[in-house]
Amino acid sequence: MSEQQAAPAGGPKVKKFMFVNRKAPYGTIYALESLEVVLITATFDQDVSLVFIDDGVYELVKGQQTKGIGIKNFSPSYRALDGYDVEKLYVDQASMAQRGLTEKDLLVPVEVLDAQQMGQLMAQQDVILSF
Repeated sequence: MSEQQAAPAGGPKVKKFMFVNRKAPYGTIYALESLEVVLITATFDQDVSLVFIDDGVYELVKGQQTKGIGIKNFSPSYRALDGYDVEKLYVDQASMAQRGLTEKDLLVPVEVLDAQQMGQLMAQQDVILSF
């Protein structure tokens, strides 16, 4: 067991969990399911980070209107992540650029990473789950 993962005396082992969101927020269950799993994982005091790639970047866009499709808008839930100590949110730079988005378009603060930085971050994780 590495020093980084060593459990405090009698405490649980902390693992680095990364959740990669690749799908648009509505039309499938992936985005909402990812958010629910993130919250559950965070309640077990694990090191949680979220990554938004491809159409997953749309999950964080401000001003989503979902009444027309009859689905509850869950995007404001991303603002509550801080309360669960989930503060590591990353967005793929190329995905945002391809969709004409900037950080000002997003609901919450994120760190924008290029492909190389994203690869380095992923290499540091114990568990990566893609939605």
